Amino acid sequence: MIQSMTGYGKSVVAYKEKKINVEIKSLNSKALDLSTRIAPLYREKEMEIRQLVAQKLVRGKVDFAIWVEKDAGTDALPINGALVENYYKQMSTIAAEAHIPAPQDPLAIIMRLPDVMTKTETEVLTDEEWALARQTVVEAIDQLVSFRQQEGEALQRKFAEKIDNIGRLLAELEPFEKSRVEKIRARIIDGLNAIPEADYDKNRLEQELIYYIEKLDISEEKQRLANHLAYFRQTMDEPAGQGKKLGFIAQEMGREINTTGSKSNQAEMQNIVVRMKDELEQIKEQVLNAL
Repeated sequence: MIQSMTGYGKSVVAYKEKKINVEIKSLNSKALDLSTRIAPLYREKEMEIRQLVAQKLVRGKVDFAIWVEKDAGTDALPINGALVENYYKQMSTIAAEAHIPAPQDPLAIIMRLPDVMTKTETEVLTDEEWALARQTVVEAIDQLVSFRQQEGEALQRKFAEKIDNIGRLLAELEPFEKSRVEKIRARIIDGLNAIPEADYDKNRLEQELIYYIEKLDISEEKQRLANHLAYFRQTMDEPAGQGKKLGFIAQEMGREINTTGSKSNQAEMQNIVVRMKDELEQIKEQVLNAL
């Protein structure tokens, strides 16, 4: 079944005093084009994250992000109490020794001094947290795959409709094929008869007419186009990942329709060919989004 390359997935999990958020979205692309925004704590796992994405998504322009939201209390920087006390003692000693008045609000001054507020702990990624974060990544990817499958079902219905339309238009060519042979013959003979004292070999004329009509015959083009339509339907039912193949089949369909148009010297037939091209163009536009 067809999958679309358009998709979106998001998963959130709580771990201790924080929430781990994973968001992933994709658009169509000829290959896998992955861009990531990874919170510093998880950057050591970037290669593993990329492998998880590549295994399940295969193709597409993919934007991946993982970030952490912490409780307000845990985000506050700690105050170095020992250093504050040390600064205060130094200020008091200097004021006494220098016989100058002590500041009225010493704490306000001390809080602006170096290293009073510092992050003294280095956060380390534990196996427990990564196992939970990894599962969140997998869930977000699975959501995107599910989204792609739903979009793919809509694409497949659209393709089936367009293929059926081209098949019906192909069948509409047949009555005009039969009538145009006689029209061509009558037009040439009328032209010859309109020439005064025209003398021609009727046997030779028949031979030339047969040769001319054979050059305009579209039986082979019709047969090949019918085969391409059947192959397109068959490919749609194969496992996901046939987007490029469907694109190649659509190109071959276009060649047969164009050749049919160049051989169609009747307005009615050319109108049908134009309608077939319109249906095929809509397939070509949408097939770019098929995985």
